[in-house]
Amino acid sequence: MARYRLPVLLLLLAAYVIVPPQLLAAEPQTDDATVEPLSVEQIVERIRPSLVTISTTGREGGEHGLGTGFVVSAEGLIATNLHVIGEGREFTVELSDGTDLTVEAVHASDRHRDLAIVKVATGGKKLKPLELSDASSLIQGQPIVMMGNPLGLKHSVVSGIVSAVREVEGQEMIQLAIPIERGNSGGPVVDMQARVHGIANMKSLREENVGFAVDAKHLRLLLDEPNPISLSRWATIGAIDEHQWTPLLGARWRQRAGRIFVTGQGSGFGGRSLCISTVEAPKVPFELAVHVKLDDEAGAAGLIFHADGGDKHYGFYPTNGKLRLTCFNGPTVFTWQILEDVDTAHYRPGEWNQLKVRIEADKFQCFVNEQLVIESQDQTYTSGRIGLAKFRQTEAEFKQFRFADKLAETQLGAEELARFTTLIEGLPTLPTLRPADIEPFTEKAEASATLLRRRADELERRAEELRKTAQDVRVQGVARKLGELVNTDNGDFDLLRGALLLAKLDEPDIEVEAYLSQVDQMAGEIKKTFAEDADDATKLAKLNDYFFVENGFHGSRSDEYYHRANSYMNRVIDDREGIPVTLSVLYMELGQRVGLDIQGVGLPGHFVVKHVRPESDDQLVDVFERGTLLSRDDAVALVRLHANRTLTEDDLAASPKRDILVRMIRNLGGLAESRTDGEALLRYLEALVAIEPDSAEYRQQRAGLRAFGNRYAAAIADLDWLLEHESPGIDLDRIHSMRSALLQRLD
Repeated sequence: MARYRLPVLLLLLAAYVIVPPQLLAAEPQTDDATVEPLSVEQIVERIRPSLVTISTTGREGGEHGLGTGFVVSAEGLIATNLHVIGEGREFTVELSDGTDLTVEAVHASDRHRDLAIVKVATGGKKLKPLELSDASSLIQGQPIVMMGNPLGLKHSVVSGIVSAVREVEGQEMIQLAIPIERGNSGGPVVDMQARVHGIANMKSLREENVGFAVDAKHLRLLLDEPNPISLSRWATIGAIDEHQWTPLLGARWRQRAGRIFVTGQGSGFGGRSLCISTVEAPKVPFELAVHVKLDDEAGAAGLIFHADGGDKHYGFYPTNGKLRLTCFNGPTVFTWQILEDVDTAHYRPGEWNQLKVRIEADKFQCFVNEQLVIESQDQTYTSGRIGLAKFRQTEAEFKQFRFADKLAETQLGAEELARFTTLIEGLPTLPTLRPADIEPFTEKAEASATLLRRRADELERRAEELRKTAQDVRVQGVARKLGELVNTDNGDFDLLRGALLLAKLDEPDIEVEAYLSQVDQMAGEIKKTFAEDADDATKLAKLNDYFFVENGFHGSRSDEYYHRANSYMNRVIDDREGIPVTLSVLYMELGQRVGLDIQGVGLPGHFVVKHVRPESDDQLVDVFERGTLLSRDDAVALVRLHANRTLTEDDLAASPKRDILVRMIRNLGGLAESRTDGEALLRYLEALVAIEPDSAEYRQQRAGLRAFGNRYAAAIADLDWLLEHESPGIDLDRIHSMRSALLQRLD
């Protein structure tokens, strides 16, 4: 019974889908958990007695869905998701041993966080509660276990890992590398000590093994401050007023504060469902109107009229961004006749739109936002009931359903729209705005206020576009400098400058030259500690003493390891803390400035350096571990740990400066992906394309990120480059399809 929130999850996973794992692979964390974990079998044994199955009933009384919950109080409190029990639904609770528990009340609920606590009668029996933890101690990669009833398979168990703790729709959520199916919702997400950290909430539509859970700490707030509602009262929340409406053909019609909501697929062909007014329609001529808003413009919902109370009626509704008038002559599409299907600029996708039909003896006229869009003389039906309809999986809201011989206009007509638009453009600034300036708007206050808000929205969108454009100009300027730096002198460029420019992608106020001077000054301080003819051993000892002892440069640990500052060279210099690759780059640059030949070595999963000694073998140094000297056996162990393979000679080769810079970019990419920061990911792709302009792979990735950021023309430019160069491994048919889709967005 997991919720499916397509627009949000597509945005969340867009960067992950487009950017390959090697771009997103951050330097690994080295600390291990010290608490002895339980086995999965032991965890299941602990959890199972506390697990419950929650079954909801449908409109016709049969089983509607299956979800999960778990005991949080021995006195009969069960935690689950709000959407599992459903507002206005009856539901049952069953323990894992098959015992049915009588539901007494919904003890507490939180619609924003999708949480509910159910009160059940225990008959004097003490239930076994699970221990609640919270997400504060979770770290990326931590193993977790979840139990539930996926797809009706009761008491199933699945294990996975924590991907991240991130913000989703304004609240903190736990992202899991674990499959969440229908029926898992409401189940406990526990650590390897069987403590509950989260409540399984929803799955991804794009990735099979990605799910989300609500932080368990919010359950504590509900337990401390409940808002109990008896089950009999709960079952009537949001119920449609049957004195006013008669729902037909399934789906779920609800009513709240004058609005009508419809969810679920109707039982009619094409998911059709009707909600017919119990009030008799006026005699012809009359007008009928409603405001409607769709959750997805691919759906359809709107007005019906001349309905026989069954399958026959007219319908006027938006679908796929167009306005459609259909004559429904029966239960299947073969008996339906589309009378008109028009595309109009007067319909505003994603917003409230007023639909109105004027019905006369010989014709009817269809309006959207008071603009005539369809006129028909069809006479198949000439009388009948009025109401609302929806199709497919559409979720829709309706408000201000009205009918009368002649409805007062609440929207602006064409002439009024032009007049009020001109007035808006001439409004003075707020400090100088006088009451007389807004007096003309009050004659159509609601409609003109809507027009003002829409104009404000347009200006805000334009302002946001200009802010993004300013960012693009700055980022592409930095990327251009990176490209010019890297692609000169046969790859022997100033790596420290490149690392600082990379940080400047995210921190625009960095003074690159100032930091270069600071590092030169640091090298000068080291040189003062040894004679000009000092040997390499002395120089290395003085470098280590200056770097690790006097100035305290160190590897970042614990939850600070994945902080972005550790990947910015300026912050590494300022804070004296970093990850292996950034610390190693600074160490290399200082070493080279004091006369040491120190080169980077990109071992799989862990970056080190080697001191190249002219009269003996090279010496590996782990800068992250405060300059620890590594033997070949140590390197073998590191490669086995991080890559699970045997060390090769290639692993010990010096990494080209270009590869080191790309590795740093990929680390930043991994951090951006964990935050679902598409704009940051795009900045790093700009840098990668500047460094490797002939890479078709990077061009394709950048095209995808540009498209997701609404930079359609820029994305098309990348696609055109790919079509022109016809690089191996690129699916040109897919590129053509993507290009066509973006061109449609630009039309």
